[in-house]
Amino acid sequence: MRRVFVTGAGHGIGRALVEAFTKAGDRVAFCDIDTMRGEEVASATGARFFALDVCDKEALERAVQTLLDEWGDLDVVVNNVGVGGFEPITQTSVEHFEQILNTNLRSAFITSRLLARHREKLGAKNPYGRIVNLCSTRYLQSEAGTEAYAASKGGIWSLTHALAVSLAPYHITVNCIAPGWISVNEGEVLRPEDHAFHLSGRVGHAEDIAHTCLFLCDEKSDFINGQCLTVDGGVTKKMIYPEE
Repeated sequence: MRRVFVTGAGHGIGRALVEAFTKAGDRVAFCDIDTMRGEEVASATGARFFALDVCDKEALERAVQTLLDEWGDLDVVVNNVGVGGFEPITQTSVEHFEQILNTNLRSAFITSRLLARHREKLGAKNPYGRIVNLCSTRYLQSEAGTEAYAASKGGIWSLTHALAVSLAPYHITVNCIAPGWISVNEGEVLRPEDHAFHLSGRVGHAEDIAHTCLFLCDEKSDFINGQCLTVDGGVTKKMIYPEE
């Protein structure tokens, strides 16, 4: 039974991750800023819920340390939490930029550093460890007004390969997943052309990312390390020209 911690799992991809790991028989804990949604996920899955804002360094560290103390170690950490906050650059603030980076990027560093320090104290006795960071295809392509989000996801990709090198002595592989269009909002109306835009013929589901994460966390996937897996239905491989 793996010991798993997921950030930002009250909804969407995070919830699908919690459901997938619990169905696999793992011991799962997660955090989210939305208490109502978090409690609902905990009730539905049996996972342990920490109500907190990942921008609160002390609260996030307390939650992770609690699990390390009570469970003895963590085998899997999934840094899933992420917010968009798209705003025109002429209207956004430095504080807004910092909030997005603190939520999406700094939180991943905090959890990874705690796990590394714990494994160092243990003497690297645990032969298995996985960190999976949620990136985005926006780390390599953008729309206007996405500077903070793009910067945070570009940072996630760079943090991932740096951590893979640093955490290798502790038997922890570190990879990231870059989702494309994943439909997670109830009531979202998807047009036939939205699905046809994808080489796979459909818009993605949260479960697509959860399946990819389980694959990366498989014990036999230890030779995949420091990589970014794009899961976008093939969209980033299309050559797109303006219509005539």
